[in-house]
Amino acid sequence: MKELAGRLAAVDPDAGAAVAVIAYFDRLAETRAGLEALVRGAAVLAGCPARLADEERRVQVRVEPDGRRTDLVGAPEPGWPSTPLVPDGPPALWLERAGADGPSVVDAVILERASAAVRSVLDRTRGRAPGPPVDDPALVETVLDAGAPLPARLHAARRLGLDTAGPAARYRAVAVADGPPRIVADGRPPVLPPAGRAGVGTAVAVADLPESWAAARTALRFTSDGGAQDPGGPPVAHADELGGVALLAGLVVPGAEPAPDVRAVRAAAADAPWMLRTLHAVASTASLRAAAADINVHHSTLQDRLTHAEHLLGWSVRTPQGRFRLQLALTMHHLMESQ
Repeated sequence: MKELAGRLAAVDPDAGAAVAVIAYFDRLAETRAGLEALVRGAAVLAGCPARLADEERRVQVRVEPDGRRTDLVGAPEPGWPSTPLVPDGPPALWLERAGADGPSVVDAVILERASAAVRSVLDRTRGRAPGPPVDDPALVETVLDAGAPLPARLHAARRLGLDTAGPAARYRAVAVADGPPRIVADGRPPVLPPAGRAGVGTAVAVADLPESWAAARTALRFTSDGGAQDPGGPPVAHADELGGVALLAGLVVPGAEPAPDVRAVRAAAADAPWMLRTLHAVASTASLRAAAADINVHHSTLQDRLTHAEHLLGWSVRTPQGRFRLQLALTMHHLMESQ
């Protein structure tokens, strides 16, 4: 490679210099050089300061052309030659060379080879950069599989772009009704299809995502599509917000023999198409007037409906104890219908 660079330099100085740059970074990559060495190489070859700034992974390195590492000073200038670390990502590596009409051939090669080497180091030590992740359901399933060996789960996570090394990195598993499982960074809402139901798991480190997945599947059972036969519960449920109610999911098995109060709710629901929505409104609002407003009926109409419902249920739903019993019966009914 050195001989080739020399021959090319005699014909085209830029081409010769570009080949020398490629050879230089190939040697650094072979010796598994660190981030500072790579940025230093860019600065020395370019003859100007070079800086690396990856905010997502909290990496900041700036090196002078004489090889000294210095602190970052100010924001990058728009005219500096730069390159991202991931396709379509924000600029992350700069050569602090002002006054040019775009990077020279040599600068462009320095940035391309240096960024590739930097990306390899970051992927190896801190996980892939956030951005367009690998959309591979098999990898997601591996990360969420409690039976898979930890090294296999971490390897799959890195391929998905998850941060497996950052101590503060947290992710949530998302169980989507009629859809594949998903993983989202903590603090970012899951992107769901229109009218989709989803259960969102707890925020955990990558190694603990199987636990978040179990919590997400439990949360999904508490969601509802909002229809007349399934009025109870929101379309998206967060495991963090279920509290002790989540324990019911482990006690109520779909298809099992229903408790007496659940049988009473089902019998009442079969009697009138408005029954489940009315009972849910009473159980989930602060007052009967609020319940009437929620289902858009007159207060007197609600009173008549409740009289009929109480006759079918066998208990009053207008007392605190009766409302709690109704809430419990409706929740168990919903869980027995869900998977």
